[in-house]
Amino acid sequence: MALVPSPSQSSNEFLPKLVTIFREGYRPADLRADALAGLTVAIVALPLSMAIAIASGVSPERGLFTTIIGGFIVSMLGGSRFQIGGPAGAFIVLVSACVAAIGVEGLLLATLMSGVFLTLLAALRAGSYVRFIPYPVTVGFTAGIAVIIFASQIKDLLGLTLPGAEPAEIVHKVEALWSARGSLNPAALMVAAGTVALIVGIKRWAPRAPNLLIAVTLAALAVAAMGLPVETIYSRFGDLPRSPPAPALPDFGLAAVQAALPWALSFTLLGAIESLLSAVVADGMSGRRHRPNAELMAQGVANVVTPLFGGFCVTGTIARTATNVRAGSRGPVSGMLHALFVLAFMLVAAPLAGFIPLAALAGVLAVVAWNMAEKEELWHLARHSRADAVVLLATFGLVVFRDLTEGIVVGFALAGLVFINRMSAGTTIAESRLAVAAPVVDLDGDGDSDVVVYHLNGPWFFGAAARLGSVLDQVSERPRALVVDFAAVPLIDSSGAYSFALLARKMARREGRLVISGASAEVRRVLYQAGVRGDQVLFVTDLSEVVAALTAQSRA
Repeated sequence: MALVPSPSQSSNEFLPKLVTIFREGYRPADLRADALAGLTVAIVALPLSMAIAIASGVSPERGLFTTIIGGFIVSMLGGSRFQIGGPAGAFIVLVSACVAAIGVEGLLLATLMSGVFLTLLAALRAGSYVRFIPYPVTVGFTAGIAVIIFASQIKDLLGLTLPGAEPAEIVHKVEALWSARGSLNPAALMVAAGTVALIVGIKRWAPRAPNLLIAVTLAALAVAAMGLPVETIYSRFGDLPRSPPAPALPDFGLAAVQAALPWALSFTLLGAIESLLSAVVADGMSGRRHRPNAELMAQGVANVVTPLFGGFCVTGTIARTATNVRAGSRGPVSGMLHALFVLAFMLVAAPLAGFIPLAALAGVLAVVAWNMAEKEELWHLARHSRADAVVLLATFGLVVFRDLTEGIVVGFALAGLVFINRMSAGTTIAESRLAVAAPVVDLDGDGDSDVVVYHLNGPWFFGAAARLGSVLDQVSERPRALVVDFAAVPLIDSSGAYSFALLARKMARREGRLVISGASAEVRRVLYQAGVRGDQVLFVTDLSEVVAALTAQSRA
């Protein structure tokens, strides 16, 4: 039985979860829990936001602007109780390529345009369909992103000096890094390795401690105390501002819009997928259910407003969202408070961030990349299903060596072909003879009273029609009665129905009889629309009526 949403469910489709928790009753105890969770997430977000911004080719404060503005809006308007918005590692490749192609101003315009597109997708209720992206595609995509993020951090991890700009394509990037291996900075390597060791060690021995912030802080103290020759945020970017800038519109000239449009479409696709995947993860951890279209609407608004304040792409962030759930969040207030805590950090301690070594931030992203790659899922899919392994590897390879969007589209298409093949294999056709009681039906006067019955089992759609249609064609080689039993066919599509329209016309030209038995009202409707006409085909309710129907038509 199909589930039809009630009017109340439809009206709540875009209702922010913030409104829901206030309607349920929000108590001081909930505020205390959310404040603690928000502070915990803010401590994780501080170094991560700056690291993602730097890896994306923009200055670190833009990552903080994105966290403050975008994170607040996503939590305030979103359809998930626990979603944390901000800059995401999955966007590093796209954002850095966008900055290289059209500059920071172009990035801000592309982000704003993607916000408009996300809002339109929400209005069209497309959020309900993003969740149908096949699992092998998401695993391959995530693993590919992890490889690219790690590759983008090798330069700072090793303290390498390149003669020119670092190439974006991974093959050329590796070649350039290998050519610059002689410039390796042992101090930077030591700082990066120490940061990674601290992050992993603290996570293991004190899992509730803010391991990212502790590791980065200790790395900064060590560099300052020992005077190590490594790059810091200050040496590369100068002082960080103490607050977000006043809002300003990016350039909306025709040329600028045309240049930004392809990037905006890529941001839209990736943002929708990443955000709703993150919301699904939060649902799995908390037992709650998010509102996908409300979440897309919030992401759209956040991406429209954030670039006005110098931020870039906002999306749901899986690691910070999971941290929020584990920290005991009661609802969206924790996400709003996390943004305010980051703002407080900028107001009070922005100059201290200048001491953070870039090698330490590279170590943070190296750990993020390792955690992003779903290694157990990769191995499981590769071992247990060849078809899923092909989809996964194709998506992974295209993401790493070609393009993120191309990887998703091709992976989705391959997964669709795998699904069609499996559904076609599940659709069977079996031949039998109908036990014909007296009077004998002699259709063509040659004493042959056999009536061939074909039983279909499973959905009959274009994949099944292409695979099994030849079997039905063979029975029309000489005029005789053909009965097709549709009793076990739950659905048929236009392509499958058209195959029967062709068969009916072929049978009619050879003066044969085609009988369709047991078709449901919906299957009959699709057959009629495809041109299966009553003057060519006999429709009966079940097989017991076949003989009578054939006899009546023969006498007529």
